[in-house]
Amino acid sequence: MLKLCVIGKDVSQSQSPAMHTFLLNKMGADCSYEAVSIPPAEFSAHAEALFTAYDAFNVTIPFKGDIMPYLTSIEGDAKAFGAVNTVLSKERRGFNTDGLGFMLMLENAGVNVAGKSVLVLGTGGAGRSCIKKLMEHGALVSAYERDAARLNAVWEEFGGFTPLREVEAKPYDVIFNCTGIGMHNTVGMMPSVRTAAGEIPVGRELLSLCDTAVDLIYVPAQSEFLRIADALGKKTVNGASMLFYQAYYADCIYLGKTPDAAEAKGYYIQYQGGKV
Repeated sequence: MLKLCVIGKDVSQSQSPAMHTFLLNKMGADCSYEAVSIPPAEFSAHAEALFTAYDAFNVTIPFKGDIMPYLTSIEGDAKAFGAVNTVLSKERRGFNTDGLGFMLMLENAGVNVAGKSVLVLGTGGAGRSCIKKLMEHGALVSAYERDAARLNAVWEEFGGFTPLREVEAKPYDVIFNCTGIGMHNTVGMMPSVRTAAGEIPVGRELLSLCDTAVDLIYVPAQSEFLRIADALGKKTVNGASMLFYQAYYADCIYLGKTPDAAEAKGYYIQYQGGKV
């Protein structure tokens, strides 16, 4: 039996135990899966014990970078993102499956970004990962971030996209909300952008010019960002399937299994009770 867990600052409400248990059972593996909350100030005191207590573990906010010094190998997207969400304990190997989950979310939602003009709002951990994957898949990326230093740091590292100090109302094929605004204590709020007229919430003017709106938020299922886009008749995608697919890719790593996009989609439909 695989002994697994997810670690984070507060994972008491995490969907990871149910999701990974479902997936691993579907793949024929038996597991136990715990949610382990660790106060940030105590992370260093607990980190080493994870490698002996668990066969593998998932990592979420705010420890995706903190875990890296404890690893002997950092692979694939984890290197480019500077963040790890999946760890094999014995080998101390770290991976990041967020970008893979993000792209499979888009693929299975019928959102093709190759050659398309896209706007990414937010260049924190999630936005940074999305920018990298979107560029890898041929999108023409513009990115906005209120924190100029953070935006510049991402641009200096990756290049290949247009950093925006201001956002003007112009057409984009897809707009991505990677800010986290609209969840937790910001439910019902919109991300804001700097414009020539000052800082304003993203609104109907900008969303009316896009074809598709994607929000990485999955609770609530329809953020205010997606509600407005939906009211304008736009295609909308929330982050629920991304969460599932990054878990799927992590479990394939645990089992040494080759991922299969169609299989992942089938499992997601089952997990959702028959709904895509």
